[in-house]
Amino acid sequence: MPQSVLVIDDEKKLAQLFAEILENEGLTVYTANKGGDGLAKLDELGDEIGMVFTDMKLPDMTGNDVLREVKKRRHDLPVVVVTGFATKDGAVEAMRLGAYDYLSKPFNIAEVSLIANRALERSRLIDENRYLQGELMTRYKFETIIGDSEAMQTAYVMAAKVAKQNVTVLITGESGTGKEVLARAIHYQSARGDKPFVKVNCAALPEHLLEDELFGHEKGAFTDASAQRIGRFEWAHQGTLFLDEIGEIAPSVQVKLLRVLQEREFERIGSSKTIKVDVRIIAATNRDLGRAILDGSFREDLFYRLNVVPIELPPLRDRPGDMPYLVNHFLKKYGEETGRIDMKVTGEAMESLKAHNWKGNIRELENCIERALILAEGDEIAPRHLLLGGNLNAGNSYMPGVAGATLQTVPELIQKALKRCDGNEKEAAKLLDCDVKTVRAFA
Repeated sequence: MPQSVLVIDDEKKLAQLFAEILENEGLTVYTANKGGDGLAKLDELGDEIGMVFTDMKLPDMTGNDVLREVKKRRHDLPVVVVTGFATKDGAVEAMRLGAYDYLSKPFNIAEVSLIANRALERSRLIDENRYLQGELMTRYKFETIIGDSEAMQTAYVMAAKVAKQNVTVLITGESGTGKEVLARAIHYQSARGDKPFVKVNCAALPEHLLEDELFGHEKGAFTDASAQRIGRFEWAHQGTLFLDEIGEIAPSVQVKLLRVLQEREFERIGSSKTIKVDVRIIAATNRDLGRAILDGSFREDLFYRLNVVPIELPPLRDRPGDMPYLVNHFLKKYGEETGRIDMKVTGEAMESLKAHNWKGNIRELENCIERALILAEGDEIAPRHLLLGGNLNAGNSYMPGVAGATLQTVPELIQKALKRCDGNEKEAAKLLDCDVKTVRAFA
């Protein structure tokens, strides 16, 4: 992530104040006292610079002139224009030209730090998108998604067809069936594939925070709104917004989301200015939205706006024929990470995998294979290494209730898991499907 900030201000004391504030945040700061010098510094440092503060009035050009030149060089680089009262009109023009934000004099330390950190976070996301773009467009081809069953092939064919069309997609399926992977494949194989893919986990945020996350807010919109915030809809402009767990959003947010889907416009919280947005929506849920409509927790009109093209992903227990392909994929993935590239699964172990219920679907299977690679002593994974009969919490407090695990072997298993997880007890507990207290007891 770029951690450097370029400050362009003809007042040396003010530039120094910016530097002190931002250096206290752990950032590297470069300063220039003229617009031309600042642009030369940007050319010299290139991608090291993650954002720019520029004063509106400079000896050789205006802040908006600087903004225009920065955008020619790096159109995604966040630029914050610093203005006095007399130059507020210039700040409005700066926002029209694509400034990330503006800062009015006099300002406070917290405001500078907040804007800088948010702008740098945006830079990080943009750079990450750009860096991963080529890899992702290759990785998320439909032919790389594993599954030979009829249900999976039906889903892939439909996804491949809609990828080239600018339509809203609703992906349904149990948790862990690969809804996000399919959503990313649709995005990266579409005409929007070189634009942002922005994910929002609708179940992870309470109502007021989700609205803010989606639509953003203006400075002063509520008590803690000390600066303007861009919402995910704006971040995803010209790209794809993936609304995961769409069935969990509150009715008040459903109303606002419906309007965006219908009108392709919205207002930030605390603003009356309408923002037009060009975003493709892909939504996903593990809920039965038909039932949610009947019980009044989900709007029927929103459902029909989202359900333009429905794609259903089957649970893993309904596609046992895909098990060998998935197992080999995860063996290769984690075998390379652990240096155990020649590991095999015995026939008996494969039958155990096919017979298991897999309530966590592909995500659970992936964890199972990663764990088995740690637990297996030789070059074969046997049923006892899968821990499908129970977990480390079964039996007594520390004794695993699974075949082949004894009080003598538990410490060794936990030590292997801790080594695999770089000493992280919570991650080791997750890997072994046990309570963290069990890991700590033998650590």
